[in-house]
Amino acid sequence: MFSNDTIDTYSIPIIVVKNIIPLPNNEIKLDILNPLFLESIQAASQTNKYIGLFLPKNPLLDNYSINNIQPIGVVCELNYFIKGGSSKARMLGIVRARINSLEQETPYLVANVTSMPKYSEDTAAELTYVKILVSEIEKNGTRILGSNRDVITLISQGVTPDKLTDILAFNMKLDMATKLKYLQNPSITMRLRYLVEDIKREKQLAEIDMKIEDDVRKSINDSQKEYYLREKMKAIQNELGDKARKESDIEELRKKILECKMPEDIEKRALNELNRYATLGAGSGEASISRSYLDFMVSLPWSKESQDNKDIKVAKDQLDSDHFGLESVKDRILEYLAVRIMTNKTPQAILCLVGPPGVGKTSLAKSIATALNKKFVKQALGGVKDESEIRGHRRTYLGALPGRILQGMKKAGTNNPVFLLDEVDKLSSDFRGDPSSALLEVLDSEQNRFFSDHYLEEPYDLSHVFFIATANYLENIPAPLRDRMEIVEVSSYTEYEKYEIAKRHLIDKQLFNHGLSKCDFELTDGALWKIIREYTKEAGVRELERTIGTLVRKAIKTILMNKDQKIVITEDNISDWIGKPKFVYNKVDVNPQVGVVTGLAYTQYGGDTLPVEVTYYKGQGKIVLTGKLGDVMKESAQAALSYVRSNAKKYGIDEELFLNNDIHIHVPEGAVPKDGPSAGVTMATGIISAFSHRYVNNKVGMTGEITLRGRVLPIGGLREKSIAAHRSGLKTIIIPKENVRDLDEIPQSVKEELEIIPVERVEEVIKVALVD
Repeated sequence: MFSNDTIDTYSIPIIVVKNIIPLPNNEIKLDILNPLFLESIQAASQTNKYIGLFLPKNPLLDNYSINNIQPIGVVCELNYFIKGGSSKARMLGIVRARINSLEQETPYLVANVTSMPKYSEDTAAELTYVKILVSEIEKNGTRILGSNRDVITLISQGVTPDKLTDILAFNMKLDMATKLKYLQNPSITMRLRYLVEDIKREKQLAEIDMKIEDDVRKSINDSQKEYYLREKMKAIQNELGDKARKESDIEELRKKILECKMPEDIEKRALNELNRYATLGAGSGEASISRSYLDFMVSLPWSKESQDNKDIKVAKDQLDSDHFGLESVKDRILEYLAVRIMTNKTPQAILCLVGPPGVGKTSLAKSIATALNKKFVKQALGGVKDESEIRGHRRTYLGALPGRILQGMKKAGTNNPVFLLDEVDKLSSDFRGDPSSALLEVLDSEQNRFFSDHYLEEPYDLSHVFFIATANYLENIPAPLRDRMEIVEVSSYTEYEKYEIAKRHLIDKQLFNHGLSKCDFELTDGALWKIIREYTKEAGVRELERTIGTLVRKAIKTILMNKDQKIVITEDNISDWIGKPKFVYNKVDVNPQVGVVTGLAYTQYGGDTLPVEVTYYKGQGKIVLTGKLGDVMKESAQAALSYVRSNAKKYGIDEELFLNNDIHIHVPEGAVPKDGPSAGVTMATGIISAFSHRYVNNKVGMTGEITLRGRVLPIGGLREKSIAAHRSGLKTIIIPKENVRDLDEIPQSVKEELEIIPVERVEEVIKVALVD
């Protein structure tokens, strides 16, 4: 069907190879790992045995569309194919071919190709080239072809010029880019010319290498073997002309120094250092130190800056598309941009994003850089305990390096990037200094325009940099450093936010990373909610993303093994994929009970409901607190008891009960630490219920700090607590009246289904919570 003498057009299966240049007239052996290419070879083996080998335009991409395939390849005839754990194929190259179109992409690639047969342009020149090649192979066959004796024997027996060019080019030790020209040119004359040129060049390089080896070996003896490499370098420099090269380097450095537009005094210092470098010998240790210093100086962005985005709407859209929620942080960034637009000056904004792991602090910093059209550079400070990591080492030390701040500026390439100082709360100190103290100068807007690095020894202006720090625990940041930053709290995500983040970002990201499309995989809303509530318990979304990734990988395995067209994961079948739920959330009791009150708690994972149980028994008036309660929560229980005892008559309680009975307050899940003052009204209500024998409405939850006079004080985390109440099935929640200002933070869907009652005193709580 195909030959090297005629032009033919057919549709055949193709595969894309990366580490070999296929050529006609050669036996090609391949190990096949890609399932797509296994299908192509299997299809070829079952039809006419013809298959096309083509190269990718960008070998780093696993994209096999027509836009990423080189237009010229080789049509081969399949001779051998074995399928198994390590599938292997052997084929013979027949003719070059040009790809016309890609007709099929699944389950294997099929392309329409037209063969490109060989042709001659100058027969006389070809004969001359062949004589030269045969002569070279007879003299230097081993050096040209290595130990491939079979090829040398085949050529010595006589082959056509066309086969000669293909066999030699395929077996010579040439780089991929050089070999590519042999594939793309069907002209026998041109290929012969290429071979002569390449062989002559390789021969010349080998002769130079031999000359250098001879010069080196003459200059050393058996006791100087450790200096072999140094002597070899000297010989290379002598061959190239070391003096002329250094003069050229000096002029190039001088030009770079002038182009950098350094401050006048720093430019003068750099030129003086350059003049000093020019007087040093090439083998001097001082020369390498001076050269490294000059290279670093010219690599710093002294005056180069990126153009900021001045469209505040575009910046807002970028932030909204990258991150769901985090409104306070987004507003602060837009305020920064607004000031930049109005004043045409860089505001001295140094933000510190504080929040639990996984809530998107680092990715938010990247999004800020994109929204403002700035370069982004990150330095991780976790575990750094040496001041020199920030300020650099003095050049008098061997192996001295600049500090991380200036290294980051060099990497950014502009003097106004977004610079992320990640995990600033993980800094530590030892006998080598305190890096957090060195950061004081970096993050002080009044000082950082004259930042001093020990290596540079000259002031560097950091006033144009937008510094952003991140931390998990605010209390671990030293007070002077904390004072120089604007603290922005990044709280944990609510379930609604996690759901939206997964729908908008995480599912698509995992599908892309694993090579699936939405046509192959579907995760229903019910299943996603179940993952959030019963398979993950975290402040951020990292575990949620890992769980989605696990589902996608299991779906891929099922698709490949069972040949399913699409995997649909629902709330009903999700346990078949990732096992039984790992977590459960509290639900309200079915019936009202005495002494059991539902409180609302805020944890690092979000909101939750917390049943508080109160009972009493014969004793001496003592109070017993269990459930791993913190000191603040124990004090709240004491305050609640004191309030109830002082107002016993008001609630119809016999005061003698407190003297002759012990009171036990228990908060279930005893292994989980609990603390905070917001359970005060909950415990007071439980005590009143237990001693008055009145039932507590099981559909009511509450939160608030209590005082000895019965006032209900404000609390934090109202949004998370409200969402937890709605999730657990409560119909009414009681909140402090001063928290009415926080109602805007509660999702509208939650507010529509919850009755929210603000109160100022415990008496109002009892009227709502207790039933007769």
